Amino acid sequence: MYLDGLDEIDQKIITLLIENARYTYSEIGDRLGLSRVAIKNHIDALEAQGIIEEYTTIINPQKLGGAVSCYFEIETSPSSFTKVIQLLCDCPTVTQIYRTTGKCRLHVHAVAANHDELEGFLSEVIDKLPDIVSISTNVILSSIKDIKGLRL
Repeated sequence: MYLDGLDEIDQKIITLLIENARYTYSEIGDRLGLSRVAIKNHIDALEAQGIIEEYTTIINPQKLGGAVSCYFEIETSPSSFTKVIQLLCDCPTVTQIYRTTGKCRLHVHAVAANHDELEGFLSEVIDKLPDIVSISTNVILSSIKDIKGLRL
């Protein structure tokens, strides 16, 4: 199991936070039979250790109407790899960048507000990346399964 390095209370707290990150310390404490202060101390420790990194709201771009989500498989020459990563990191349309093994070294996810923004992103960013060996672009039509983070 992924959480073998944590005690039983921390595992239960994380399970509850994955279920609903908006639970209050009191709500978690009620479910686990512990005080609000005890839960806060556990969560503070998990955050300090970097086990819990952040709490966030996830927006589904497809529900906003017109948003276009796509991903790119990019292979660069070794000499331009770092530069390509920096250019992609600097672009607000890019939401995720993964270094991968296999045929391509980068998997890049981007979300554009509409087709015009996507076209601008392609012409102003993707087409201008230096020393690209190969690139594959895929537009996401619908999400069938999309799990965020670690599942227990």
